[in-house]
Amino acid sequence: MKYPFIWLIQFYRKFISPMTPPSCRFHPTCSQYGLEAFQKHGFIKGFLLTTIRILKCQPFHSGGFDPVPEKWPSKKK
Repeated sequence: MKYPFIWLIQFYRKFISPMTPPSCRFHPTCSQYGLEAFQKHGFIKGFLLTTIRILKCQPFHSGGFDPVPEKWPSKKK
């Protein structure tokens, strides 16, 4: 199930992204983050992480370095 989303992100990076000016506020870019999230965490967790990241990519967020977590985020005790 994760492979269609990986394909969509790769399609975006190859054909759509070059036609638009760079605008991502984060490093790695949101598309690279999405690829890594799907590859590391599978479909459900990758989709959730990517969705959260895209929602943060807006003018009111400062951006910066935001890598894909190695493990699924959990509540700290």
